[in-house]
Amino acid sequence: MSRTFLKMNGLGNDFVVIETLTQPFEPSAEEIRAIAKRGQGGIGCDQVVAIDPPKAQGASAYVRFWNADGEEAGACGNGTRCVAWLLMQSGGKNEVAFDTVAGRLSGVMAGDKRVTVDMGPPRLSWEQIPLAEEMDTARVELQVGPIDAPWVHTPVCVSMGNPHVVFFVDAPVSDEFAEKTGSLVEHHPLFPEGVNVGFAHVVSRDHIKLKVWERGAGLTAACGTGACAAQVAAVRRGLTDRTATVEFESGPLVIEWREADGHVIMTGPVALEFTGKLPETVSA
Repeated sequence: MSRTFLKMNGLGNDFVVIETLTQPFEPSAEEIRAIAKRGQGGIGCDQVVAIDPPKAQGASAYVRFWNADGEEAGACGNGTRCVAWLLMQSGGKNEVAFDTVAGRLSGVMAGDKRVTVDMGPPRLSWEQIPLAEEMDTARVELQVGPIDAPWVHTPVCVSMGNPHVVFFVDAPVSDEFAEKTGSLVEHHPLFPEGVNVGFAHVVSRDHIKLKVWERGAGLTAACGTGACAAQVAAVRRGLTDRTATVEFESGPLVIEWREADGHVIMTGPVALEFTGKLPETVSA
């Protein structure tokens, strides 16, 4: 039986979204890679998202995410906004809550195809990220490049349900630099589960420019959890106020690390591109 999907994106970070209410979806890593592959029969996306029936009271769904390399991911910020918008649209609601392996997330409408999501509190201890050894996650002992002139060094580590390392840079970095450096850091032994790699340039106390090398997906147009991690990292270093605009080349997100309860709040756009049918070979 063929399976319908939705193609969506948040600031160009794109997703294949699959609803599983009538047809369970248990894909292999190979099937996820086939869906995510751009061209040659694939649909093409950074992540595949499954919206399952809820498992707990008070939730509208249980949501799973896979990176393009076939590995299941704990969280996806731009994908979370897309899912929240879909659930609110289908339920005729202005707010929604759903569960993930990283915990419960919630969203509210913030305008036309614009959603605010509560990503929960960041995890900041070394074992929560996780790191391979104990160290101060606000100033991690890591540098990339020559010992006497490293390209980047002393990053901040944050988990937003998935692991992030954030390097602060004096100017926005090129795609070439992000690809070269991010691919080296993603599989560094310090990160036993791999890591998303952010390069953050603080423009002012309410503005960050960011580029992200995403674990399992590579250089991406935008990364919601990466934006959350960059803002948390900047606040921990005293570089920004609690609320800042985190700007990708594809557009901005507004991120608040709320002081009242420690939750990270993200506001940004969603876009529905098209619907389609998965090929029979990858219908799982």
